[in-house]
Amino acid sequence: MRLYLSSYRIGDRAGTLLAMLGDGKRAAIIENALDNVSATARDLYRTDVYDPAAELASLGISAELLDLRHYFGRAAALRTHLSQFDLVWVTGGNAFVLRRAMQLSGFDDIIVDLLDADAIVYGGFSAGAVVAAPSLEGIHLIDDPAELPSGYSGEVVWDGLGLIDHAIVPHYRSPHPETHAAERAARHLSARGLRYRALRDGEVIVWTEERQLTPETQRRIA
Repeated sequence: MRLYLSSYRIGDRAGTLLAMLGDGKRAAIIENALDNVSATARDLYRTDVYDPAAELASLGISAELLDLRHYFGRAAALRTHLSQFDLVWVTGGNAFVLRRAMQLSGFDDIIVDLLDADAIVYGGFSAGAVVAAPSLEGIHLIDDPAELPSGYSGEVVWDGLGLIDHAIVPHYRSPHPETHAAERAARHLSARGLRYRALRDGEVIVWTEERQLTPETQRRIA
């Protein structure tokens, strides 16, 4: 299992990401954490402020958008499509919106299978990083769990993907609009005795782990 979890954008370990990918240069960008933002606003931001595809291209990685909304209730199709990529890069936004999209599309189960088989690298920043944790506890002090884009179910998903064994608090003590909320989230987790790591912008968690494939997982990825 190969994880690259950043507080903000690529962060300061781009060389490590490239080493993790080896010869793999195909990435799927998932921006569903921004589904509560209008398509027009997203396009303007991508043009004028930050384009994740351009950032990946600067590293020699070819990337395309993958909208999980197109796969709600179509997990088998998503599994086939994801198998074409070496990296999934999950951007920031609202972590609760993102987590709903992952559940509704079946991405949450699929990515675990692909990571167990070491068939893909999971990378992401901000919301894309925090959902790797066991739970989104504390993140409600940064993102609104009640945000509900069109086409989404109303149930809040509090479970994370469980890829790592602690919470991540991004934008901690950083020049970012959410830094004060991040401080509150860190205090909340600390007061409850929950394991977490607070990341300043630029910092990255690189997590590699060998995981034993179960027969059921082997069957699903075959």
